[in-house]
Amino acid sequence: MTHLLSAGDLSRDEAVRILDTAEELLSVASRPIKKLPTLRGRTVVNLFFEDSTRTRISFEAAAKRLSADVINFSAKGSSVSKGESLKDTALTLQAMGADAVIVRHQNSGAPHRLAHAKWTQGAVINAGDGTHEHPTQALLDAFTMRRHLGHLNDGGLEGRNITIVGDVLHSRVARSNALLLDTLGAHVTLVAPPTLLPVGVDRWPVETSYDLDSMMEKSDVVMMLRVQQERMNAAFFPSAREYSRRYGLDTARMNRLPEHAIVMHPGPMNRGMEISADVADHARSVIVEQVTNGVAVRMAVLYLLLGGSAEETTDEGETE
Repeated sequence: MTHLLSAGDLSRDEAVRILDTAEELLSVASRPIKKLPTLRGRTVVNLFFEDSTRTRISFEAAAKRLSADVINFSAKGSSVSKGESLKDTALTLQAMGADAVIVRHQNSGAPHRLAHAKWTQGAVINAGDGTHEHPTQALLDAFTMRRHLGHLNDGGLEGRNITIVGDVLHSRVARSNALLLDTLGAHVTLVAPPTLLPVGVDRWPVETSYDLDSMMEKSDVVMMLRVQQERMNAAFFPSAREYSRRYGLDTARMNRLPEHAIVMHPGPMNRGMEISADVADHARSVIVEQVTNGVAVRMAVLYLLLGGSAEETTDEGETE
């Protein structure tokens, strides 16, 4: 693995290797000193052209826990606001010796352009590009699912039924999850109003449905997606109240899920719209756990791209 640009680029073995490495690294969070020396002397750049809280802080925490030096770049207050191009920004960062560039951009394809144009010699990690993909979010989601459902199926997700609900049209999380979960052997169903399903979804490795209620009893995981009103420029549904009634997850719907099923959300949430406050805070909700797991998964990605293999880490956290 040279870059991580798309969840679809990962083979099953590569995906499982990341998840297994994350499992080993998760224990670092419970230590008094949450540091490993693995990436000491390496420089990781967070190149964020789009606002983010969870993803940026998660990557920063992951890099620092591996002892890397972190440079945070924000488009606001930088030369980008004066018209500097992605290429010139990347060349500047490369001149500073960036070993990895984590890029989040409002335009789909920007991380691919950065990697394939060779504007940087470091590894490029896609932290979300437009409405295209968000591969590390899919990895942390799969990691969370595996920790809760793995005991049902020899530690894997083969045959599990994953229902992803909501604004699929604007969701990079939905696309990355569909690709990765299919690679891991899960069965994915996208549930949304017709107006919020993208053109070409019939070519995705998923099934689609317009009826959330029909999916409750057979879902092992229900993942709610945020309604991205800031990306909408048309009337995709009659009203917020109507959307919530048809596609929102409330307590009554949650109670119809199998006993082992979990509720997920990539965040940030619109409480009271796609998910009720009671469900968001319920014991079956693993939304906060997703954030914790995100740091471990991003540590694993950085470690495998820049550091080495999982076998090189001893129990004491030192590299051999």
